[in-house]
Amino acid sequence: MKIVVSQEIASVCPQFAGASVEARVVNSAFCQPLWDEINALGEQLRQQLTTESLKELPGIAATRRVYKACGKDPSRYRPASEQLIRRMLQGKALYQIDTLVDLVNLASIAYGYSIGGFDADRFVGDTLTLGIGREGEPYEGIGRGMLNIAGLPVYRDAAGGVGTPTSDNERTKMTIETTHLMVLINGYDGDRQRVADNAAFIQQLLCKYCQSDGGIVTHY
Repeated sequence: MKIVVSQEIASVCPQFAGASVEARVVNSAFCQPLWDEINALGEQLRQQLTTESLKELPGIAATRRVYKACGKDPSRYRPASEQLIRRMLQGKALYQIDTLVDLVNLASIAYGYSIGGFDADRFVGDTLTLGIGREGEPYEGIGRGMLNIAGLPVYRDAAGGVGTPTSDNERTKMTIETTHLMVLINGYDGDRQRVADNAAFIQQLLCKYCQSDGGIVTHY
């Protein structure tokens, strides 16, 4: 897939740094070693953060700033990374979905970036464009129903929106049958090295838990 950052995103976040990981994978319903990693990280974060201080993490703070610049309230439409870490800090268990979803959630929590995970075979066309959601634009968030994405950063394929930092779209979501994975890392803080480290971490997780060779990383 070709990934394009639109001028409307560049104008509100000129430092944006993105990376994609595309890989062939084998998904599974549950992976205990992966959950051991998730639970260990949760314990660590509960010792280091509060539900207020987590907003100051660079990746989360930058995403919240972009939401405001695009006209969205980041406290009403929280970035996914903030949602996940906040849930952990409140002592609530993360939802267990399947290994791919759980793996992407771990990668998001570990680095503070909102990360989209997609079944790449469900994309329409050969290009993803990162833009800003429009009033009335139809978008079905995973497990959230129809979502108002006006003012949210959004990746679109030829058929419409597929991912925002708040929620990805039902149409292109990962399932237990997914074998062709695309992960998109959104570095609104402009920290290219940290984005690259996050991509490498995802590759390591895919090798350990999804019978993958780690796939290919592309920076954009």
